[in-house]
Amino acid sequence: MDHTHWMSEALALAARAATMGEVPVGAVIVHHPFSEKGMEPRIIGAGFNERELSCDPSAHAEIVAMRAAGRALGHWRLTDCTMYVTLEPCPMCAGAAVQARLPRLVYGAKDPKAGAVETLYRLCNDERFNHRVEAIGGVLAEEAAALLKGFFAERREKKQ
Repeated sequence: MDHTHWMSEALALAARAATMGEVPVGAVIVHHPFSEKGMEPRIIGAGFNERELSCDPSAHAEIVAMRAAGRALGHWRLTDCTMYVTLEPCPMCAGAAVQARLPRLVYGAKDPKAGAVETLYRLCNDERFNHRVEAIGGVLAEEAAALLKGFFAERREKKQ
C-alpha cells in the first residue's frame, strides 16, 4: 500500500501549524470501511499541534485528529482507520492510538526525544496491552524532518 498520498495530507497540516507558531506536526485519520463495498477511503479526522493556540498540553496533532474522527464516526473505536502522522508519536499519543483500537499507524520522522512507537518505547506493540497497533515508520520522513528542522532553526535565529 502506498502511504505517501495520505502522509502528504498530514504534511500540509504540519506546514500550516508552523505558520501559526506551533511545532509542525500534522495528522490525518483515514477511514477505510472494509465491510462496506464501494466506499472509498476518506479522511474523517485531521489536526495539527494546537498546544499554544488552545493552551492545552494534550492538543497534539494525533489527539486533535482522533477526537475529530471519533465525532465523525459517533464512537471512540477507530477500528477501520489508519492514522498518518508526520512525527513518531509520544507516549500520550501512542497510548491513545492503542486505546482507540487503531489497527494501523503510519508516521514520518522518528522522534529521538519522545518517540514511543519505536525509538524510546514500543507502546503500540506492547504485549501487556489488550490491543496492538501495526506501526509503519519512515514514510516521507525526510520531508517531515525538514519541516521540523526549519521551524526550530528559525526559532533559534529569532532568539539571537
